Amino acid sequence: MRGWHGLDDVPEDWGRSVITIGVFDGVHRGHRQMVTRAVALAGELGLPSVVVTFDPHPEEVVRPGTHPLRLTTARHRTELLAGLGVDAVCVLPFTLEFSRMTPDEFVQTVLVDRLHAAGVVVGENFRFGHKAAGDVETLRNLGEKYDFVAEAVPLVSNGEAISSTFIRDRLAAGDTDAVAQALGRPHRVEGVVVRGYQRGRRLGFPTANVESPDFTAIPADGVYAGWLQGVSTGGLPAVYEGRRWPAAISVGTNPTFENVSRTVEAYALDHDDLELYGAHVAVDFGPRLRANLRFDSVEALVEQIRADVAEVRRLTS
Repeated sequence: MRGWHGLDDVPEDWGRSVITIGVFDGVHRGHRQMVTRAVALAGELGLPSVVVTFDPHPEEVVRPGTHPLRLTTARHRTELLAGLGVDAVCVLPFTLEFSRMTPDEFVQTVLVDRLHAAGVVVGENFRFGHKAAGDVETLRNLGEKYDFVAEAVPLVSNGEAISSTFIRDRLAAGDTDAVAQALGRPHRVEGVVVRGYQRGRRLGFPTANVESPDFTAIPADGVYAGWLQGVSTGGLPAVYEGRRWPAAISVGTNPTFENVSRTVEAYALDHDDLELYGAHVAVDFGPRLRANLRFDSVEALVEQIRADVAEVRRLTS
């Protein structure tokens, strides 16, 4: 798969293609239906398929300070899109100047002049151009003007509408089961392992303290079953590359020790010798086991951790 950052990266000799457009944050089941249809249409026409997406999130530029919580990193989003069989992903830097394009300017500049659209597939709620002036009907009319077909796909799965906003809401409630259903996979938080208080190590359950980028969508405080995985983007010992361990995951401030900072910590079951400081890792969230609790003693905390680990083992085996 080809990856382009900006229109200038598109080869000069790039021919006609079928394009699908969106932020695709989360690459959820609805997004996958869009991309799958674009790939199928490209196959019917004997042309390559291209995903056009944006970074940063348009809301960050159009409404400064809103910062929608991100469901996927740019790297993971591209990886997920590549897995759907597209031929190229074009990430467009979303700037204030870019946001001021009229619908016609956007179509001509992005879809026609550089990517030579023969077909365009979007979600049925697609809006584009300055102040979201364009919709699906606008796109169809511009398709007639510039000689491409436009299709709209419902963002639904099993009859239910799916959106990135719905997924963020469910994460805020700690409903990782509903999130996994909407995504078609566990929700992932990525980051770099940093040194924490090292209390887990002293208690016999050493954790990877994962520092994620700002505005990452993190589930509600609590204890979760899940997995810890090394990500090969530098800083990871070669022996850990591609490894994935069942893990007990804690999100929150650790009320027993009266911490202030909110953290994501993952204990890889049966592994007390992992050296992950400075490594880029991923934490995949399975079911939520319980809320965070304040314990009267360290002994009571350790007893509960043992019970949590046993439940994680059962759920991930």
